[in-house]
Amino acid sequence: MTGTRVLLLADTHVPTRARTLPEQCWAAVEEADLVVHAGDWVVPTLLDELDRRAARLIGVHGNNDGGELRRRLPEVARETVGGVRLAVVHETGDSRGRAARCDRLYGADADLLVFGHSHIPWDTTTPGGLRLLNPGSPTDRRRQPYCTYLTLRLEDGRVDDVRLHRLPPRTRVS
Repeated sequence: MTGTRVLLLADTHVPTRARTLPEQCWAAVEEADLVVHAGDWVVPTLLDELDRRAARLIGVHGNNDGGELRRRLPEVARETVGGVRLAVVHETGDSRGRAARCDRLYGADADLLVFGHSHIPWDTTTPGGLRLLNPGSPTDRRRQPYCTYLTLRLEDGRVDDVRLHRLPPRTRVS
């Protein structure tokens, strides 16, 4: 496959929900050309480790991220990758009205908006043509049946091969 291989993460909550990312996520980090994290890291340790291990990293801070993460990461990140205008933010607000709100806030200069906060995987396209993706959480499924993350490919202005990955249930170590 050609194009930029992208791993989408959000709401990792390390170390409050897990000591680190699941091994399946670390393997995906190694395979990706770009890792995008949509906030709620909780402590800078994971940011540092992803920065070391990822070929390239784009991240934003979330509502659970303290001062150091807020100093190091923007609230909104924007880059063009593979001809796709990418925006990343942690929160997009309530699911009701999300499409219109995101079109208004991001649609003029983005083709793809990656967001987090809800821990709910999301893949829709707004009436204005903005693709909205939320990878869920690889460490805290909340009311979802699985912990999740997303992979995709960006090439020639297209978002292709979007795949939701379900993680196996974590086992408790005593």
